[in-house]
Amino acid sequence: MTNTIRRAFAALLTLTCLGALTAQAATGVQGPVPPAFQNRLMVGLFEEAGQTWMRDSDVPWDARYRYFTKGWADNWGYGAHDGSWAASFFTETKAQGYVPVVTYYQLFGEAGGGEGETLAKLKNASTMRGYFEDVKLLLQRAKTFGGPVIVHVEPDAVGILQSQTASNPNAYAAIAASGMPELAGLPNTVAGWSLAFLQLRKAVGANNVVLGLHISAWASGKDLLLNSLEVPLQPEVDTVVSFLKPLGLGTNVTGATYDVLVGDPLDRDADFYRLTQGVDHLWSMSDTASLTSRSYNRYAEWLRLWNQTTGKRWVLWQIPLGNSNHLNMNNSGGARQGYKDNRTEYFFGASGDAHRRKFANSGVVALMFGAGAGGQSSYQNDQGTDGQPYLKQRAGAFLNAGGLFLPEAGTTLPPPGGGGTTDGGTVDAGTPPVDAGTDGGTRPDGGTDGGVDGGTRPDAGTDGGVDGGTRPDAGTDAGTGSSDAGTPGDTSKYGFESSAQGWSASGAALSSVSTTTSKAYAGTRSLAVPFNGTSGKGTVAVANAAVPSGKTVTFRFWLPTGSKITGVQPYALEGESANWRWTGNWIAVGSLKAGAWNNITVKLPSGSTTPLYQLGVEFQTTGTWKGTAYLDAVIW
Repeated sequence: MTNTIRRAFAALLTLTCLGALTAQAATGVQGPVPPAFQNRLMVGLFEEAGQTWMRDSDVPWDARYRYFTKGWADNWGYGAHDGSWAASFFTETKAQGYVPVVTYYQLFGEAGGGEGETLAKLKNASTMRGYFEDVKLLLQRAKTFGGPVIVHVEPDAVGILQSQTASNPNAYAAIAASGMPELAGLPNTVAGWSLAFLQLRKAVGANNVVLGLHISAWASGKDLLLNSLEVPLQPEVDTVVSFLKPLGLGTNVTGATYDVLVGDPLDRDADFYRLTQGVDHLWSMSDTASLTSRSYNRYAEWLRLWNQTTGKRWVLWQIPLGNSNHLNMNNSGGARQGYKDNRTEYFFGASGDAHRRKFANSGVVALMFGAGAGGQSSYQNDQGTDGQPYLKQRAGAFLNAGGLFLPEAGTTLPPPGGGGTTDGGTVDAGTPPVDAGTDGGTRPDGGTDGGVDGGTRPDAGTDGGVDGGTRPDAGTDAGTGSSDAGTPGDTSKYGFESSAQGWSASGAALSSVSTTTSKAYAGTRSLAVPFNGTSGKGTVAVANAAVPSGKTVTFRFWLPTGSKITGVQPYALEGESANWRWTGNWIAVGSLKAGAWNNITVKLPSGSTTPLYQLGVEFQTTGTWKGTAYLDAVIW
């Protein structure tokens, strides 16, 4: 191909992809956000069971992932074959305030060879019986745990199977033939192998588990993100989607599909490859980079096309931790040891929020950072040019500010400052527009609240509500409903006058709750929420709250002066019949008034189920602060 033809071809591809980006503006991101992600961009890390760096970092991380390799079911020979090691990881992770994420990586460790023998293992009925017995055990332990668990199924396996079967999803595999009763109705095919995860989740009843299918950028036979840069993306996406539809991306016998897609931008730091193998795996961070270049623009477009084609959102996993200040050497623990890369700088550097929004608009719901092999850069010693730990400092600032609300299906987020405030913040432009409705919901950007239920304005403006909600600036309250003095007009569903009414605390940051006379919004008592000096998340909640569909729940929340609370999130979690739908309203503490009662609200979606599985408030805290917050007069 001559240079002239090559340039013309590249220009055509660029125009084609830019046309697709224009179409994105019209159609928006596709597919629902699973409740486990709470409709905010999740940021998580790899961490071994038993380690506490994440907890001690004073960063409110969202998720904690760990590989489950062959042998996990009996703790690699150190325990009974009962999955208790998994249960411990789940409870330990939740206690520190994070969603547990399982990278289920067992198939390549099964007897009979490595990756090259993947298809051969699927044909072995005995291997498949033992393999899926372990999958079932994992799902049983997750169901008993009860909270959200994200299970990332076998990285690269379906890409390898597409190659080994010549893109034939009907190639033989011993699935029903394994003899497991739960799999009797599945086909004895490669497609049946992938469907077995969906079938076992249904059979066990582990509806709290989010299943993620791993997508490899080379699965079509072309390395689309590193080498085959002039190859049009959509035909390659279509080729892989066609193979994967029978594997659980399309309608199938289980009645369910995978919840999210999972991909890895790179498995090692870019300069590791440059220095040890002589290949260039660094992507251009330029926002004007051609879509036919080795760039984040091409990667975002590939993700977007997958999202548009399948209607599934993305989890980006095992993101390398190198930055431009690393020493390009094998990491043995010293400061700046490890290899250079720019992936943390792309998402958390100077243009970080613009880049995070771009990828959220491509369907990304989570960023999971971790080294894919030994000797690579690490978040424990990734010192930047300013001498500070790079990811910890920058991700911490992002998360402590409230993070980023994800676009709803059919919409996209505007650039920073493109909606809400113009301060370049993260939450405002992605926040659902609750300020102009009739529910009086609190606006996290502090704007005017025109609701009619009297929700307090966090900007301390005038409250003209009709339910008499107290203004945190102690100004005049023109309401005519319940008062703040415990009069007969008090309509609280939970007033905590005689007990905690079934409310309890969980998470490392909180101690047990109790009723107290120290503060009261209405009557003489409230619910004391003690913070014990551990940074991280804590949740106060009650089961079986009978909140009608579509109602707005208002909590009166006393924010103590000088606290290290950085955010609060009133939320509702529906049960199994609603597929564990989560509805939350994240509020940065900077928009609330300290030393006063604040109204914080969450509006349930139309068609929500009652009673709720859980109604509560989630808190984020940093530092070693000890003190007490208070809840009172919960109404709807």
